[in-house]
Parts: sequence; C-alpha cells; structure tokens
Amino acid sequence: MRKIVINGGKRISGEVTISGAKNSVVALIPATILANDVVTLEGVPDISDVTSLVEIMEIMGATIERDVAAGVLTIDTRGVLSKPLPYGKINSLRASYYFNGALLGRFGVATVGLPGGCDLGPRPIDLHIKAFEALGAEFSYLEDAMHLESKQEDKKLHGTTIFMDMVSVGATINTMLAASRAKGVTIIENAAREPEIIDVATLLNNMGAQVRGAGTDVIRIVGADVMHGAQHTVIPDRIEAGTYLALAAAMGDGVIVDNVIYEHLESFIAKLEEMGVKMIVREDSIEVLKSENLRAVNIKTVPYPGFATDLQQPMTPLLLTAQGRGWIVDTIYEKRVNHVPEMARMGAKISVVEGRILYEAPNKLTGSCVKATDLRAGAGLVLAGIIAEGTTTISNIEFILRGYDSIIEKMTGLGVDIKLVEE
Repeated sequence: MRKIVINGGKRISGEVTISGAKNSVVALIPATILANDVVTLEGVPDISDVTSLVEIMEIMGATIERDVAAGVLTIDTRGVLSKPLPYGKINSLRASYYFNGALLGRFGVATVGLPGGCDLGPRPIDLHIKAFEALGAEFSYLEDAMHLESKQEDKKLHGTTIFMDMVSVGATINTMLAASRAKGVTIIENAAREPEIIDVATLLNNMGAQVRGAGTDVIRIVGADVMHGAQHTVIPDRIEAGTYLALAAAMGDGVIVDNVIYEHLESFIAKLEEMGVKMIVREDSIEVLKSENLRAVNIKTVPYPGFATDLQQPMTPLLLTAQGRGWIVDTIYEKRVNHVPEMARMGAKISVVEGRILYEAPNKLTGSCVKATDLRAGAGLVLAGIIAEGTTTISNIEFILRGYDSIIEKMTGLGVDIKLVEE
C-alpha cells in the first residue's frame, strides 16, 4: 500500500508549472477514435487516468507512443475495433463513458462497461442515453455494460436538436463526440460551458468536424463523413492551478504558478481576493505574495463560469486559516463533504449540517492519519497536511494520483517536506 507522508508547518516559496487539464485529456483520448488516423496530443499530464485510458485504447486496437517526460501522446486509431470493453479497466475511471460517444460516432455501435471513478453521489448517465437515443441509437443493458447501436441500416446517427435537462459537462461532450460523425446538423441546447468543452471542440474541428458555439449554452455541430488526424495541445488544468494557488495563499512567502489561463479561474480568484489574498496576475502566470489576516468567506459551487465544484475541497484548508466563520454549499455533488471528518480529525472546527459545510477559523491543525475518499478530497488533505504542525499520513492516495501530475515532485520543489512511501 502506498501512502503520502507530510511533515507540515513549513512555509513555502518558488515556482510551479501547471500540467495539461485532466478533465480535458480524459475526453480527448477517446475522441481520437473518430479520426481513424494518427492524432498527436501535447501537454498530456502524467496521471493514472491517462495510463488507464491508454491501456483501454491499446486493447481496442490502437497503436500508441507515449513520451511521458515530454507530455506527448501519439495515437494511431486505424486499427481500432468496436468491441466490448473490459469491465475492470472501464470501471476504474468515470471518463470511460466517452468511449460510448466516440465508438457510436465512428462505428454506430458501442458496448462499454458502466463507469467508475470517485463516489460523489448521484451522477446519472441518463442524459447521455437520452442524447444518444435522440441521435438514433437504441440502448440496452448487456450484463454489466451499456450497449448502444444505431437503428439505421448504414449504422449512421442522424443530427437533431437535443435539450439537456440539466447542465452536464460529460453529457455535452459525449453528444459532441457522437454528433461529429452523424448525418446532418445537431444542436445541443442548455449545453455546459466549461473550458474543457472548448478544448474538445477545438480537437474535433482540427480533425475535420464543424463544431460552433462551444463555450456558450448552444452548440451546433455539422457531422463529417470522414475525420482525419491532427495535432493538439491540451489546455492547462484550472483545478490543479487553483489547488496550488490555495496552497500558496495559505503557506507561501512568494509563489509563482505558471501555465495558467486567468479567464478559466476568474470566479476562484475572485474568492481569493475577497479573502484578502495578494496576487500579481500576468499573461500566463499568477504570483501569490505573502498574505496574512485573511477573511473567512462563503462558497457556493455552481456550473461554469461559477465557482467549480472540483475546487471547493482543495480550497477548504485555506479557509481554515482565515478569520471568522463561513459555509460551503456544493450544488453539483451532494457527497462532496467526505473531506470534512478527515480535517476534523486534524483539529479543524468544521462540520456538515444538512448538507452544508460549516467552519470556524482560524484553526491550529495537527498532523494525523487520514484517508482520501476521492480525488479532490485527497488534494485538500495534502494541503491540510502541509499547513498542519507535525506529521500527516494520507492513505488511499490512488485517488490523488488519478488527477495530479508529479504532485510529490512539484510540492518538493516548493519546499514541502513530502514523500511517497510503500507499506
């Protein structure tokens, strides 16, 4: 069993570079199937979700070259076949559902195991199925897998207008993938607007699709009969950036966070400014100056461009260093409160009352043995361990390694006493 051990309470400084976006790349890799050609992705993070997706793609028949150090992934999908995908691999990550849209778009048939990932409460797949059915696919369960198949003789999907009953990043992207090779025009209404959706649309357009309106709530897609290879650079990970910005605000004596797109983080940075964090925003970096006497704030997560659900858990340790009382409400995932008892174990005055996180600050955190319950909760515990006095040991770190590239090396570079140990 691997664990992360942190000797906390030490101030940090230096410079850290943000990797490519995890929430983009997990959709970009399946999207390459649509091309039936060679696609090169640059800025690919070294995370376990990417490793799992690469293994699944190779099982499907793709030929892949991966330069981990350079962050380059070259994918040849000409040998890919639409065959049932192995349940164990598929169940290891949530983003496996993107294979449904990609395989449906190219082959008109997909059999994919039910998705896994972090347990954050209800994350229904029905929006995806509704969209696929509107495009002309029939849905059924095949043992532990979803089976989707076009009803047309030529196995092609057909364009249509689809209204999303609720804003969903996954369903919006999956519909884009399937519609990119459908006959005619598809319009997605009430679409999600996240930067990762724009990133996927950019790749699809580079491969020959016609996707317009990504980043707005109405996306229009003209299906392409054939798509081709392309080269694409993954956008920076705004969630990783927010995590390091929160750490810098809590424990930094001057930290520069490089490879950041400010516009992707405006709502998060607005909260830091409300707390009194001092920052210098440059073209592609943000410098966090030493910040003291921070103020407690309230946080409510909502779809983009509002405060991201993925950032409320990494933000929590910073809130615990402020002055005053506050609350956090996550309107996206009701179970995104599992970090609270772990931080309370470290001495935090924090609790959950009727789904709302309540906290009092400042807190004197002390090192303890805690466990990550999901990806972002794990990141929050890493930050709490760095803030706390004494030694913190974090178990279940596989969650953390799913989404944070070289976290031990990057933290060490800032002066954090952190190591990964085998037990």
